[in-house]
Amino acid sequence: MRTRLVRLRFRRRFRKGQQQVGDLSTQAEQHIDRHFFKRFERLLPIRRFLIGWVGLVLLLIAGLVAQNIALSTHYQTLQSVPGGIYKEGVRGRFTNANPMYATSDADTTVSRLMFAGLFTYDEHGKLAGDLARDYSVDANGNTYTVRLKPNLTWHDGKPLTAADVVFTYQMIQNPDAQSPLRSSWQGITVTASDKHTIVFKLPSGLASFPYNMTNGIVPQHILSKISPNGLRSADFNTVHPIGAGPFEWRAIQVDGTGDPKKAEQQIALKPFEQYQGGVPKLQEFVVHVFGDGEELVKAFDDDQLTAIEGYTAVPEELSGDKAIVQNNLPLRAANMVFFKTTQGVLSQQPVRQALVQGADINSIIKSLGYATRAVREPILAGQLGYDPTLTQAAYNLKAAKATLEANGWVVGKSGVRSKAGQELAFTLTVPNSVEASLVSGQLKSQWKQIGAKVDIQTLGTSEFQNAITYHSYDAILNGISIGADPDVFVYWDSTQADIRSANRLNLSEYKNATADAALESGRTRIDPTLRVIKYKPFLQEWQKDAPALGLYQPRLLYITHGTVSGLDERPLTTPTDRFANVQNWQIRQDRVTN
Repeated sequence: MRTRLVRLRFRRRFRKGQQQVGDLSTQAEQHIDRHFFKRFERLLPIRRFLIGWVGLVLLLIAGLVAQNIALSTHYQTLQSVPGGIYKEGVRGRFTNANPMYATSDADTTVSRLMFAGLFTYDEHGKLAGDLARDYSVDANGNTYTVRLKPNLTWHDGKPLTAADVVFTYQMIQNPDAQSPLRSSWQGITVTASDKHTIVFKLPSGLASFPYNMTNGIVPQHILSKISPNGLRSADFNTVHPIGAGPFEWRAIQVDGTGDPKKAEQQIALKPFEQYQGGVPKLQEFVVHVFGDGEELVKAFDDDQLTAIEGYTAVPEELSGDKAIVQNNLPLRAANMVFFKTTQGVLSQQPVRQALVQGADINSIIKSLGYATRAVREPILAGQLGYDPTLTQAAYNLKAAKATLEANGWVVGKSGVRSKAGQELAFTLTVPNSVEASLVSGQLKSQWKQIGAKVDIQTLGTSEFQNAITYHSYDAILNGISIGADPDVFVYWDSTQADIRSANRLNLSEYKNATADAALESGRTRIDPTLRVIKYKPFLQEWQKDAPALGLYQPRLLYITHGTVSGLDERPLTTPTDRFANVQNWQIRQDRVTN
């Protein structure tokens, strides 16, 4: 009975609650209708006024947003920022990072990035300290003292001291080590007076000596454990190199070993945090070495590379790409035609003089497609000793013909001159490149006008190098590196034409006692004014004898995708001098608040 009463009471309360909910719902509907819908109907007559105000508010908000965006871009600029992976492509094969042995494009590229020398070049092409703080030279010009910067370290964290410098040069001098740099260091004594000071004693004064100290230094604490005759093939050179340059070794990867044309080596380098020139801004530097030029160009065209090097002109496959940048880096070098003065028709001075007069250098330079300086002396314009009054003969077709006629060279029916039954004919040997083909073709045409018959012999890289080594040519179109100092002894002194000389770089086989004396005297004078005086007789004899035809200063064509911040078009002594400030290169850009 009691349970039934509880249930009835619960039902009554539940029904009462339902009724209250229903009453509240009805009241809410009435309130919404009265206070919202009824009032909303009153807004219809003023809807235009209301829409106008809403539109104005929205316009003000949009204007405020636009102003903020405009102000933010006004106070921000697009600037280069650190980071990014730089990928450079070169042709050939990587075999040795050790600066004692690196000679090919691939080897010198990796070596220069990893190893630091005592000196390098600044943005003006002047000698500047890399590992070295400064140097001094005694009054006789044959003792140089170099002081190192403090707190230098190798990539493995070990301290770099004067002992490492002494070890490097003594190994270069050691014949068992077989370094190609040995000939430049014969007869020089290298010692350390303390941990930070190196003394170089030369057999005689040499004004250009400081420029020899730009090669990379190697670590004694690693390589002293290897015998000199085993240095060239040591694992250090290709697997575990340790240097003190801006980048350190990370890894090497070799692909496509079965097909030489598909062969590719990738050498990954990372920034060296303790580099004395400052931590590199690039996140990583990868050198891609291709065995085939077509694969290199294809990789660049597919945006797999940041830059490529080793071309004298833009490859035809890339000629239509508007995004590429041609960085024309002038070289302190001279492209010349070297006449072999010891045999054939070119042994005759009047013939060589006429060939110089019959060459239109300005026309050749205009056809190159890039700005450069003409080479009119064995010393470059702007260098110490250059004399504008002692340049080679200027282009003068009439004078060239007159010179030949005065010396008995008569024009035959074929248009070729001859004398005593000998034709005025010779072969011009040139490297296999677009630029060399262009230049030699113009020279052939120009010399034809004065009655000379010229055959062009185009050789591949190895064959051309053999021609230089063995002097197997009548005349040769070649570039010689002169550098920042005007010491051109190795190219023109009689001793350098001898087959027994170390390099035999006197390609003209030029022999003149007066020129020899001037060259030998000029290179030993430390005083710049005295050097200029000593070089003058050499320039006078060179102008008269015409052992070569000066053409123009070549360039290093460095092709990149977009602009590389920090890569300046500065004069270079060697192609790898493009890395003189690589620690400052940047390829990424972002908006930065001023």
